[in-house]
Amino acid sequence: MSNPTIKPYLGLATGIVAVSFASIFIRLAEAPSLVIAACRLTIASLILAPAALIRAKEELRTLTRGDLQLALLSGLFLGLHFATWISSLEYTSVASSVVFVSTSPIFVGLASHSLLKERVSPQMFLGIAVSMLGGMIIGYGDLGLGARELFGDLLAIAGAVMVSGYFLVGRRLRRQLSLLSYIFLVYATAASFLVALCLLAGHPFSGYSRQTYLMFFLLAVVPQIIGHSSFNWALAYLPATFVGVSTLGEPVGSTILAYFILSEIPTLAKIGGGVLILAGIYVSSRAESVAGAEG
Repeated sequence: MSNPTIKPYLGLATGIVAVSFASIFIRLAEAPSLVIAACRLTIASLILAPAALIRAKEELRTLTRGDLQLALLSGLFLGLHFATWISSLEYTSVASSVVFVSTSPIFVGLASHSLLKERVSPQMFLGIAVSMLGGMIIGYGDLGLGARELFGDLLAIAGAVMVSGYFLVGRRLRRQLSLLSYIFLVYATAASFLVALCLLAGHPFSGYSRQTYLMFFLLAVVPQIIGHSSFNWALAYLPATFVGVSTLGEPVGSTILAYFILSEIPTLAKIGGGVLILAGIYVSSRAESVAGAEG
């Protein structure tokens, strides 16, 4: 007989493994970054559409103008996140990209301080400082490899900033909407935005290899729907802070997969800097959870 207390941890582990494959599928897709991002979210939206339009039809019908505006803003941030992060993988290694894009909790903390006037605790400040040191170590090592790698690192950081905006807007919108309604609206908005960018840039959606189309589908199903859904499911049984910190397993998983599948061997600077960044995010996440409990 299975232990019910183990299931949330298995769900969380499933989510970590699923999202760790994202950067691998992106590398194996031979298409422009904007096309990869657009197809990932378009396919995910189409898969979610039947359930959303049947189970959440009444909720979607009663959305206020303010809810729709927030959904559009959240989708815009999500679209920009995927556009910048996926583009970063054209220039820098999987290890650097996934570590830098995982710094979003740092930017959420800084935004909460500047926009919501929340105090930055000494523990949060320490976490930010440690992460910045790790980033400088990776950046210095990548600078030695050329400006191309450094540009990829900056794109990944931009991706972290954009997903932070997505989280901050979503934090408010999720108070009024169910999970299914929220992700369907946001994914569809982000997909529409990215498709429009592709058309403006003149990128076609046809003429790619079978492998590339397979990667588009796998990106939508594995990291987007299975991965993110597993995290959201685990949140119903496990503390939010534990789930948030556990997602730091993604850079580790992606780096291991990149080593075996793409033969990417991380340098000592990437390993050392990555460890410092993840440690800083962990400290910052702990600080935010303590502040939330005291508030």
